[in-house]
Amino acid sequence: MTAEPRRPRNPRRNAARRNNAPQPADPTRDVAFDILCGVVEHRRMLETTLSRSANEHEAPPRDRAAAHRLAAATLRHMGTLRTVLEPFLRKEPPEPVRVALMMGCAQLLFLETPPHAAVGTTVSLLRRRKLAPFAGLANAVLRKVADKGPALLEGLDQPRLNIPSWLWSSWNTLGKGAARAIAQGISHEAPLDITLRPGATAPEGGVELPNGSIRLPAGTRVTELPGYEEGAFWVQDAAATLPARLLAAKPGERVADLCAAPGGKTAQLAATGADVTAVEQNATRLLRLQENMARLAYPVQIVQDDAATWKPDALFDAILLDAPCSATGTARRHPDVLWVKRPRDLNALTAGQDRLLAAAKSMLRPGGRLVYAVCSLQDEEGPARARAAQEMGLIPSPFTPEELSFLPEALTPEGWLRTHPGMWLDKGSMDGFFAARFIVPA
Repeated sequence: MTAEPRRPRNPRRNAARRNNAPQPADPTRDVAFDILCGVVEHRRMLETTLSRSANEHEAPPRDRAAAHRLAAATLRHMGTLRTVLEPFLRKEPPEPVRVALMMGCAQLLFLETPPHAAVGTTVSLLRRRKLAPFAGLANAVLRKVADKGPALLEGLDQPRLNIPSWLWSSWNTLGKGAARAIAQGISHEAPLDITLRPGATAPEGGVELPNGSIRLPAGTRVTELPGYEEGAFWVQDAAATLPARLLAAKPGERVADLCAAPGGKTAQLAATGADVTAVEQNATRLLRLQENMARLAYPVQIVQDDAATWKPDALFDAILLDAPCSATGTARRHPDVLWVKRPRDLNALTAGQDRLLAAAKSMLRPGGRLVYAVCSLQDEEGPARARAAQEMGLIPSPFTPEELSFLPEALTPEGWLRTHPGMWLDKGSMDGFFAARFIVPA
């Protein structure tokens, strides 16, 4: 019997079959892709998308953490990744395709993912997301990136590429070379800082910083540390400890923490023995505040209200106002702020900060103290608001060199506090904060 001749292969038909074949689930890349598309296409903050996408893809905690790490690494190096990919693209791909390519490229160049895994998972991702016509492009481009490897980064000014121009220009007002130092500080995953409850023992492997914070390696899972459940410490960047410290609350004083969630500064104030009231409007953030105070067992009065309109029953001796802001100082831990925030966002934020300053003044007894703070690197939200507070009749109470002896570079000529991620580079950097202290006229 004569065998029937084989049909000639049809490359297009075979490719179509591959593209339409079911793709294996990959919650890590699916969640990271959703996060990045949210940031790049919709200017949506990372955390806003993370929970929703993780639930949608039924991502367990380990995959959720891995997705966060992949998305953050891509955002941290996004300017560099765009530049690296440009020579390999003949025309502009759709934005979701570019996002997938940047994810793959980040894995190859910054996360040490094996080439076959970085390429293969990106191709599968595109097929799962109904972007199969671009799977071949991704395969070809990422293989070229894998072949050339770190040589693609030679000669690139990565710190400059990874910071939007408007932020770079504004950060240079903080001092000569400040923008480059800040970019260097946010180019790596941030370590974990914790604040110890008075008398508590630091977890093994922690390093004590000059301000007293304990620093642990990046990626440390705080809930798995001995003492966490018992309330021995709480998570708080070293720079974030300074505003409450500089308020210098005393035992028995009536103290308010306005816009208090998640509660690190509230806990600091409560640890002094002060009578603390924490005010928070957002219901989700309020829940975190309540959970943290319950774990720490601090007797704090928690109020859900808008701090700009809330009226206390009696005046306070001291108030800490950590006002909502652009949060550009937190880019080490939240690199999405670099690409979500825009200059025009500052107008609404500064107006809200002024309302909160006026409200805080009205809540203080004559001679009472106010520390205004923001985790922002923008002059509009820091020095400009300190000057606005003076115009409201608040009297400046400059911080002293003795109060900041462990961090003298953070004391400005005006007696304000200014930290940024370019400080303590040899120790792992710190977040950016501005703070100023005032007294209510007698």
